[in-house]
Amino acid sequence: MKKLINAREDVVAESLRGFAAAHSEVRVDHSNKIIYRAEAPQAGKVAVISGGGSGHEPLHGGFVGFGMLDAACPGEVFTSPVPDQILEATKQVDAGAGVLHVISNYTGDVMNFEMAAEFAAAETGVEIASVTTNDDVAVHDSTWTAGRRGVGVTVLLEKIAGAAAQSGRNLAEVASVAQRVNESGRSMGMALTSCTVPAVGHPTFDLPDNYMEMGVGIHGEPGRSRLPLAPAKEIAAMLVETILADLDFTGGDGVLAFVNGLGGTPLQELYLMYNEVDQILTKSGVTIARSLVGSYITSLDMAGCSVTLLKLDDELLRLWDSPVRTPALRWGV
Repeated sequence: MKKLINAREDVVAESLRGFAAAHSEVRVDHSNKIIYRAEAPQAGKVAVISGGGSGHEPLHGGFVGFGMLDAACPGEVFTSPVPDQILEATKQVDAGAGVLHVISNYTGDVMNFEMAAEFAAAETGVEIASVTTNDDVAVHDSTWTAGRRGVGVTVLLEKIAGAAAQSGRNLAEVASVAQRVNESGRSMGMALTSCTVPAVGHPTFDLPDNYMEMGVGIHGEPGRSRLPLAPAKEIAAMLVETILADLDFTGGDGVLAFVNGLGGTPLQELYLMYNEVDQILTKSGVTIARSLVGSYITSLDMAGCSVTLLKLDDELLRLWDSPVRTPALRWGV
């Protein structure tokens, strides 16, 4: 294992110290491992919180800031944040308008966020709503989940729900928008290599050089099939056609097409993949209204990519386009 680390057990804590030093728009509670928006809480504003295991950066901490999240709770690498951590974040960002929990559908995340919400309601009476992302079309149940996994749509939902909260909407309205994003998006990913968890020190799974894993999860969970390595054109078709078979993306105001890197894929290759996705969607009668290309929900050093499509309407377009200022997403400010 070759990684830029000191002690394996200090990776998350030391990364958070560097994150805090690099970004003035956030503040970090190092004792509880919570990333806050620098100006949180904001009186009268619905707060939006998310979290999950570390190793998926910039998700979720990189999306804390104006127009997105008010706080993020990073667990240890590929490990859910604990209920006390989520509870503390909920209490600290509550400004009287309620708190939305954004949860990716992984068993530990769902359980711990539910426990934290129960504790918060009992202790403080804060009103909490939650939405769980489950956009991965690759498999229904996996090593880490009951039901579909929450993947790329989580990024888009945090932006759009964060914009709705920033605009002054109430908790029910923000939660409704978040739920609509989840229902309107689908994703699928593939891996060229495994990832290596620092505490383990070796690849999570063995993948021969001439094979790829289709439908892999962001923790290295098995996909739907292991196939011989193919050209990008064929890989894009496998991903996009599976997504299109699951939801009709024609009509309306077009889609947001998101090609995401899993941590070990150069941006050059992601744009090459986006070109293939664009051609497939055009031939399928799907109009691309917005795009996002880059590594935004990763799996440590895994080489590979995922494709996410989100069906848009006028409201979702406006919320996506609204200003955002975070370490990982920034426009219009």
